[in-house]
Amino acid sequence: MNLKKTILVLNGPNLNLLGRREPGVYGAQTLADVEQLCRAACEQHGYALAFRQSNHEGALIDALHEAGAAQAAGTLLGVVFNAGAYTHTSVALHDAIKGAQVTVIELHISNVHAREPFRHHSYLSPVSSGVLCGFGVHGYAMAIGALASTE
Repeated sequence: MNLKKTILVLNGPNLNLLGRREPGVYGAQTLADVEQLCRAACEQHGYALAFRQSNHEGALIDALHEAGAAQAAGTLLGVVFNAGAYTHTSVALHDAIKGAQVTVIELHISNVHAREPFRHHSYLSPVSSGVLCGFGVHGYAMAIGALASTE
């Protein structure tokens, strides 16, 4: 454990609508609730939290590039990344993870394999260290724990 290191939790499109968007699928917790959960999980493991959300693919790519540089500098442990629908469409995010050489845990609140067929394919899984799906927002804490166990 290192209090100086940070874990980045990065959220993609529409996750700002948590709590309002399809609560039967995504639950009633808001993104602010998720941030509090992540902060507590990081503190439990001795890490700082950086928490970001964007609906814009380019902003997510920039965040991954910055994360790769921070990890190389020894100030970042890795990224928990819920890319939302970009998971299933974005070669650019795949390339950003691979190019930045950043450790990523791919995360999904719902079980994407129990949903529409187009959600079964991920462009991120081949370049991620692990994948968690279907545990609701508690998956974020699980992913933080998984990253913490790598150090």
